[in-house]
Amino acid sequence: MAVGRTAETALIGLDVGTTGCKAMAFSPDGCVLGSAYGEYGILGGEPGKAEQDAEEVWRITKGVLRQAASASPLEVEALSVSVQGDAIIPVDRRLRPLHNAVLGMDYRSARQAERCAELFGSRKLFDLTGMRPHPINSLVKLLWLRETRPEVYGASWKIMTYADFVLARMGADPTIDHTMASRSMGFDLKRREWSAEILGELEIDPTLLSEARPSAEAVGTMDPELAREIGLAKPPLLATGGHDQTCAGIGAGLVEEGRAVVSTGTAEVLSSAFPEPKLGDAVYESYYPCYLHAKAGMHFTFSLNHVGGILLQWYKDAMGSAEVEEAEARGVGVYQLMDRKAPTEPTNLFVLPHFNGSGTPWCDLESKGAVVGLSLATTRHDIYRSVLESLALELRINLETMERAGIRIEELRAVGGGAKSPLWLGIKADVLERPIHTLEVSEAACLGAAVLAGAASGVYGSVDEGVERAVRLQRSYRPDPGRASRYAEKYAIYKELYPALEPVNRRLS
Repeated sequence: MAVGRTAETALIGLDVGTTGCKAMAFSPDGCVLGSAYGEYGILGGEPGKAEQDAEEVWRITKGVLRQAASASPLEVEALSVSVQGDAIIPVDRRLRPLHNAVLGMDYRSARQAERCAELFGSRKLFDLTGMRPHPINSLVKLLWLRETRPEVYGASWKIMTYADFVLARMGADPTIDHTMASRSMGFDLKRREWSAEILGELEIDPTLLSEARPSAEAVGTMDPELAREIGLAKPPLLATGGHDQTCAGIGAGLVEEGRAVVSTGTAEVLSSAFPEPKLGDAVYESYYPCYLHAKAGMHFTFSLNHVGGILLQWYKDAMGSAEVEEAEARGVGVYQLMDRKAPTEPTNLFVLPHFNGSGTPWCDLESKGAVVGLSLATTRHDIYRSVLESLALELRINLETMERAGIRIEELRAVGGGAKSPLWLGIKADVLERPIHTLEVSEAACLGAAVLAGAASGVYGSVDEGVERAVRLQRSYRPDPGRASRYAEKYAIYKELYPALEPVNRRLS
């Protein structure tokens, strides 16, 4: 294995998320040297609105970088970024935001998405870009900005995502990585460049967009004045990073086909990577995107369940008050306590976890949650375990849908808050009938960004080498044959729940 520069250097991975950012300094072998986290808010106030003060995000970002760097005993060699998807930030030539960031979850651009579907055809857009027309897409948000804030649009030098905004504020030329560009719906997936056809038809000046380059490429060094402000002895190299899901994939070792990452936070995401683009009917009809991975030569997709960990929070708030009080009195985590009180074997209950509509593969916003199979013998602990089971069963629907689309998944790696629950991980292994592994570094997006920085700077000879050196498994959960068999029977019933309840839910809506 080729060894890059001396081990006496650090790499920083910065993750700029939707509600907070985290900076972590790593040694080249993946040991955490320092970390810091800061939070910021989301601005609402009207239907569909989700904006953010990008200048505040930048200020907090600098603060967490300063804290993480000061905790590292090693000199920082390079830095890269993992970012929330699809937000847009119009800026002037001095990189000052001219408007709040319009976040991915801002759906005020629904009308513009519909017009794109009418103008190009949904399937043509998907075939060309790997993205269906949807309000989440940054190109659609750009159209919304042009139509509703023409004075801002007209004054803009660039319209950036957080990926190019953060790097540019650090000192790089305006550069967006391929993972973020290919999520925009304005990027030719096969040519790997901004689509002249789409931008031309929509009359968008391509100079408004940053130059698109692959992840793990050097794009300059940090501004010396900023480096001094952060407390760095010398300005580190800046490298293109990626969308947070792709960076988490790198940080979890998702660099070859057959692996997948289960990321469980507020929502639950199942992501996978593969060499050739997957643009067939099964991917299109299941609302899976197809975009570029942070590892060169690979493509990326993911499923989405809107309610992952937030469904456990609903249970806690609705039925877990006794456990909340007990956990506070005993000084233990409430979810750990609920795990311990849950039944040890599969339940006879079914929960349809569509408490905020269904995610992929149906994307039915009118679907509702349900609990089926209640009896007078049912306890709240039974319901708690059935919530965990339902999320795993929903995950299996997406896993099997992906496999029908030609996406092979043989093992899974778990990141996020859900990776801290041995009970839940065991249920997932049994339901999915595949091994699932946790990682020594659970902050996979930060580690993934650091690996990209290392590959760009020569600390690693490649992204693969960085993963081999820095990513390590912690614990493995393998299917129990008996429970897996029982869950297979339960899954056969679970698959019928949504189709059976769908007409009822439409009447309720």
